[in-house]
Amino acid sequence: FPELHAAVAGLPVASSRVLPGLILRRDFAAYCPAGGELRALLLTEPLRPALAAPGGEFVVDSQGRYEASLRWISRRTEAVMKHLQSNNVKLLLSSVKQEEAVIYYAKLYGVSVVECLSSEEMSLICEITGVSPYAPFGDHIHREITEAAVATFCQPVLLGSKRCVHIGFASGCAFQPHCLILCGPVDAVNEQHAAALQGAFTMLQQLFKRVDR
Repeated sequence: FPELHAAVAGLPVASSRVLPGLILRRDFAAYCPAGGELRALLLTEPLRPALAAPGGEFVVDSQGRYEASLRWISRRTEAVMKHLQSNNVKLLLSSVKQEEAVIYYAKLYGVSVVECLSSEEMSLICEITGVSPYAPFGDHIHREITEAAVATFCQPVLLGSKRCVHIGFASGCAFQPHCLILCGPVDAVNEQHAAALQGAFTMLQQLFKRVDR
């Protein structure tokens, strides 16, 4: 339920509504408007390659070699983004913060980026789409991308004074998510309404389980 509702203080209760899809409570790190369905990748690691493997060390013996390494990383990052573009990927949903170089090349190649998603949000998206996170640096970075979800829309939405991301998915199951926008004069009222609704949904869920038996 926490991932399927958003609270907005300072608005009348009558402004509450139900929206199709999900509300991700953060703004785009990069936004490139695109019409129609979008291929989306889920990321749980930085898209920019590291200078050293986890737990390892990167040792250089000159400033020139260090700068050459940074240039290699920049070219590699651009190559990955080009590969995503060639596979018609238009959206990256990341649980980690991406480097500035990734955001730069994403804007350059028309790929929107939403970063710092919670583990709960990522798990819900995986459940809805049936897609696993993409591993960008395997044995062959130019392989065909098969781990793409399909977003039916992805656009900014303003909830009160906060910009968020409103996204819908082509679901791989019968579950079609909708998000409840709860409005109220103050946060305390929204919290009370959210708790009451969650209790009601839990009761209905238990009731339907008994009926199924």
